[in-house]
Amino acid sequence: MPRVEVELPIAVPPETAWAAVVDVEAFPACMDSVDSVTITRRTDDRHRTSAWAVRLKGSVLQWTEDEVLDPVARRFDFRQVTGDLGEFEGHWAVRPAPGGHSTVSLDVTFDIGIPLLADLLNPVAADALRENAAQMLSALERQLLANDAQLSTPVSDPASVLPPTRAAEEEPDLV
Repeated sequence: MPRVEVELPIAVPPETAWAAVVDVEAFPACMDSVDSVTITRRTDDRHRTSAWAVRLKGSVLQWTEDEVLDPVARRFDFRQVTGDLGEFEGHWAVRPAPGGHSTVSLDVTFDIGIPLLADLLNPVAADALRENAAQMLSALERQLLANDAQLSTPVSDPASVLPPTRAAEEEPDLV
């Protein structure tokens, strides 16, 4: 089966990147190619099922996948249970990177499900999936960095956001 691996260093802590990676229902808001993701079932904290619709080179691929989340390893594995491809499985992972940053990766193996056309279509599908995965990771990075920038934006004059204290109001002028 063809395999697609894409990874991207992101300048946020691993726990921040992990929280974004597992929040798949937020993907459509920041990823142009993801039309919808809905978690349809949660068996427990580590096991869930989600339904996806993703645009890939002008076509919409739909599938339902079972997911196993491992927050300690910061990895979640998925396997298509129904959908448009013959087989589709892989994992998302977040690894620590130098400087307290992260490397986020998406690793997918697939089979288009049409044996007679596999030799012709697999390379095309692999290129399309690689491009889509890179776009998804870049969108995730933009979202994480935008959120990080909002959280770390300094206030130009901290006193302007603090109410005056009672003691300051009662202090006599020392002229």
